[in-house]
Amino acid sequence: MDRIQVWLEPTFDKIANAASPFLLRSAVYLFLISFICLFYILNAPLLLAHYDLGWHLAAGDLIRERHSVPLTDPWSFTHGDKQWYNLSWLWDLLASVTYQYTGFGGLLLSTVACGAAIVGILASICLGYGASAVAVCISVFLACLLYPAYYATPNIYLAVSPNTCTMLLCVVFYHQCLRKTRWFVLPLLMGLWSNLHGGFLLGFLVIGVFFGVAAMRGNWAECRRFGLVGIGCLAATFVNPLGWNIYAGVAATVGHFVQGNISEWRSYYHNMEMPGSVPGILYMAAFVALELHYRNSKPIPLQPRLMAWLFLILGLDQFRYIAFFFIFSTVPMALHISRLLPERLNEFSVRGPLLAAGLAGLCALPMAFLHVAPTLDLPDMLSTEDAAYLQKHFSHARVLNHWNIGGYLIFRTHGTVPVFVDGRAATAYPDDLLHDYFKLARWEVDEAAWDMVLNKYRIDAVLWVKAHEQLRRFLVDRRGWQEQYSGAFQTLYVRRALNPADEAK
Repeated sequence: MDRIQVWLEPTFDKIANAASPFLLRSAVYLFLISFICLFYILNAPLLLAHYDLGWHLAAGDLIRERHSVPLTDPWSFTHGDKQWYNLSWLWDLLASVTYQYTGFGGLLLSTVACGAAIVGILASICLGYGASAVAVCISVFLACLLYPAYYATPNIYLAVSPNTCTMLLCVVFYHQCLRKTRWFVLPLLMGLWSNLHGGFLLGFLVIGVFFGVAAMRGNWAECRRFGLVGIGCLAATFVNPLGWNIYAGVAATVGHFVQGNISEWRSYYHNMEMPGSVPGILYMAAFVALELHYRNSKPIPLQPRLMAWLFLILGLDQFRYIAFFFIFSTVPMALHISRLLPERLNEFSVRGPLLAAGLAGLCALPMAFLHVAPTLDLPDMLSTEDAAYLQKHFSHARVLNHWNIGGYLIFRTHGTVPVFVDGRAATAYPDDLLHDYFKLARWEVDEAAWDMVLNKYRIDAVLWVKAHEQLRRFLVDRRGWQEQYSGAFQTLYVRRALNPADEAK
């Protein structure tokens, strides 16, 4: 036995010595990924709270059923001859398959995995530029807590939605452009991205920033490479079921008048929530202060700085871009923080505790998932009971629904109760319909606008937010409608002639 022990000890020592440096090198990644993922999992109800998730799942089911991407909307009675530009058809298909076999748990885990990949890539970039382990942990941890914007629900940027693919692929493009290798990968990724989400245009913005810096420096070799990559990415976007119409679909979102009526496209000031916005405001103020103080600092590369400032300006104008500011600010912030930290926080003394904490966080992840798994479901804005009542009494009726529940209505009824409008906006509905709807989407009731829409579209019933007391007084007290059904969040108003109870008599 002693001989066996003596023979094995060197082997164990070699394995331990080899594993120890690897584990210490991975400590930053393990710490960040485990605790950020833990935070995401504990916020699982928010990840599933995206208003459009319902119609995305229904669209995936439809694609699988028809074995093709539909070009006309099968669920509404107001689309007219408008072509449906489903820019996220591939994500819808993948989400439908995931939901069928793994339920909402699988959708949640796939989203958390995307968040983990973003964390890992950002940490790799920061460490590659020489930032200290502690500084990387601080900057990446703060950025990845802030960019999902959970306080601004449902404007969430790491949620079960195709927008998460844009967040991840934007970071991947950024990473590959910084590395300046494997150029051929970007057109391949763009071909995938353009079928997952309409946000693929941000890939061209990332390439454009790097091309512009190369041109400013007179580095024509890099200009040629980035130019060829951009051309390759442009060609790749046409490999999709919509062909060149993919850009018509993007135009129906970006720069369309509907943006002025959707909160995520409005300014940061419009979306500020107190005290939820305070951490983000403090982070932005710290970034600006450090950037101005170290404005002539050479160790910080120009491209990350430009990306951070660009998206800070864009984010203040349109809220959805502020998430990209938090992501792209990690490199400058990590390098700034490295300067401020004392030298005694060296790599050797810090990575051990980070490794221990990371392993503890990793062990907590399964328990956190098991804790939230029984509660995973769509929000109760439109429950299965609400949908069942509508299907029983108002199947194929002309129901004027609130924008925020259109996607849930599609998911719950699959078109048996046609919708008036939903979050697909101008990619599925004509402009006239959207102009008419947004006249109603105000807290104060415009009686003339409501009368016009009810008559123009021959509305049989109105499914609206329960808390809208002014609408109840208008429909019930002044127009003689009846409050037929009331759920947890929605109320159904019907013309008295269509009251199912009256018809039964």
